[in-house]
Amino acid sequence: MTHYLDFEKPLAEIEGKAEELRAMARENEEMDIEDEAAALDRKARELLQDLYTKLSPWRKCQVARHPDRPHCRDYVEALFTEFTALAGDRGFADDHAVMGGLARFDDMPVVVIGHEKGHDTQSRIHRNFGMARPEGYRKAVRLMEMADRFRLPVVTLIDTPGAYPGKGAEERGQSEAIARSTEKCLQIGVPLVSVVIGEGGSGGAVAFATANRVAMLEHSVYSVISPEGCASILWKDSEKMREAAEALRLTAQDLYGLGVCDRIIAEPLGGAHRDPQGTIASVGAAIAVMLKELSGKDGASLVEARRKKFLKIGSKGLAA
Repeated sequence: MTHYLDFEKPLAEIEGKAEELRAMARENEEMDIEDEAAALDRKARELLQDLYTKLSPWRKCQVARHPDRPHCRDYVEALFTEFTALAGDRGFADDHAVMGGLARFDDMPVVVIGHEKGHDTQSRIHRNFGMARPEGYRKAVRLMEMADRFRLPVVTLIDTPGAYPGKGAEERGQSEAIARSTEKCLQIGVPLVSVVIGEGGSGGAVAFATANRVAMLEHSVYSVISPEGCASILWKDSEKMREAAEALRLTAQDLYGLGVCDRIIAEPLGGAHRDPQGTIASVGAAIAVMLKELSGKDGASLVEARRKKFLKIGSKGLAA
């Protein structure tokens, strides 16, 4: 069953009517409704085009959070072969919100790390809705150290509302773990490419996305705080999330202009959830291009280029 967002309600009505007509025709083969259903399909496509060519930042947040968007596990299964998951931080536990391990991408050995939100209620609870605890970031640090030791490129897939803010996570050093993961991203002498596939929330995203190349899906978002959290702090009213989304400049288009991301990956009309396989293929093509751009570079130049990239972020936007 298609999950429609709030602003897609008119579209839901039109597509629902077309489906009702076709269901009636299946029950009564003498009914000829194809012309009427085709007209509704055209109307739905026109409305879909109109809705998605002028999405506000808040609506982009809703699309980025759509439950049917492909998640990290979908990308790993489709784009990588011989994936071998590696678990645990060798210190406390395994964090199921972070998946990572060894794999091959286009027959190239790599390390892949990403946030996994889950697809249904049970898996979302198991994955803690993609919100990593300290052990998740420490697992990522362990995998990046291994990649550096064996000269393996690292691919990270970002999709998290933010790091888990629970009491236990804070007691175990959440902020320190995030900082160590961000630091490790800056230190490894191998190519590091990141793709924001949904939400890039706060330091929980930065900890995986401090990369040589950062790509974002067209309707993904990346910000220091969620619009609801920002509105609660600035206006003491989480209902002002629309104004906060505008002010945060969290869309892929805004961040490309600021130099935070290097590439925007186009999504199918209506968002990634309407054509998951097409979206996954586009992300795979972008990863291949980014890895090719970095191939052959020595470790010192990769580290220095990464450092310079992050030092100059925002300068283009500020100058404008």
